[in-house]
Amino acid sequence: MPTPAFLHPFARPAAPADAYLDIVRGEGAAVFDAGGRRYVDAIASLWYCAVGYGRRRIADAVAEQICRIPAYCTFDRFTSATTDRLCERLRGLSPFPDARVFLTSGGSESVETAVKLARLAHFVAGRPERTLVVSRAPSYHGVAYAGTTATGLPLNQRGFGPLVPDIVQVPKDDLGALDRVLAEHGHRLAAIIAEPVIGAGGVYPPAPGYLEGLRERCDAHGAYLVLDEVICGFGRLGTWFAAGHYGVRPDLLTFAKAVTSGYQPLGGVLVGPAVHGPLSADPEFVLRHGFTYSGHAAACAAALANLEIMEEEGLVERARHVGARLSQGLRSLVDGERVLELRGEGAVWALGFAPGLDAVAVRERLLERGVIARPLGPSALAFCPPLVIEDADVDLCVEATAAAVGAG
Repeated sequence: MPTPAFLHPFARPAAPADAYLDIVRGEGAAVFDAGGRRYVDAIASLWYCAVGYGRRRIADAVAEQICRIPAYCTFDRFTSATTDRLCERLRGLSPFPDARVFLTSGGSESVETAVKLARLAHFVAGRPERTLVVSRAPSYHGVAYAGTTATGLPLNQRGFGPLVPDIVQVPKDDLGALDRVLAEHGHRLAAIIAEPVIGAGGVYPPAPGYLEGLRERCDAHGAYLVLDEVICGFGRLGTWFAAGHYGVRPDLLTFAKAVTSGYQPLGGVLVGPAVHGPLSADPEFVLRHGFTYSGHAAACAAALANLEIMEEEGLVERARHVGARLSQGLRSLVDGERVLELRGEGAVWALGFAPGLDAVAVRERLLERGVIARPLGPSALAFCPPLVIEDADVDLCVEATAAAVGAG
């Protein structure tokens, strides 16, 4: 069979067309393939579909905006009332006061923007030497070049040639390793970037006091703290942002995914006053950064409708219930032999497997049982369901996983 025309991301380019599962529709927390088979979507597609599928309200909001005008460039003097409304809404949800909002088309662009803004704010404030960005291993910060460099997953960097200079990594949860870097290079530190809960790198919540330690070191060295909340943001941990869940104030916060629940591509950066203040200090300064679809009106309409649904249906609070039921069920599968651990926070969890139990093989057996979960390398399987998932489907995820890990 010939290979498909679509070159799939994070897939084998040599795979034939029949290797792919055609997902044709969704309803609530479930999706259906071309043969009509139902699957519980235990990963919210790619960590993003918080409000579930089939939301006519979001579709109508996007259609209404498109019929008026789908989008218009927001560079220079132009704006959109829909975009402005969304940014005011996001400012109100921000975990720090006086936020401004820079909009992108997704998480990778958001991380790229945060790195550039951190360096730029230092530059315009008269600190051009501050270009160093510290990230962690493991971690995942997207696939643009700054994000690829910051990502602590070596296979994601392999073969792409020289990466962005002045981005270094330290092991997660190791403040001592960070201090050793800062002892030599702290005078050049622009920012530290961290996912509050490491997502695609394996689902690792922070050690107690670790995020607070990052904040303290940024303050001590005059640098910015960037929280990458592309996965954690918009209710996943039972608060609007993980910054609020952990009580840590960032200077920049990246978001995407659940801001629209995937109904339109959208991301952005919440920019705190420590960063946007220097950029606004000179009235003649021009921010020479942006994307064609920054502030895309139809995408912003989707976000506004999505956030209204989340608020009206109490989905941020429901994340706590979903996470508690899911984690309780998955914890019962930890036997110390095949399933070694359960790790996570809120409504995002992962099982860690012993050598010999392959996560991809378990995923395949789960598909046979009508559940979609996500392998993270060979030894972990992630669960991050839509926040609208019913208890019966949470239980089905656990039951199917129990059968899948015991079948190999």
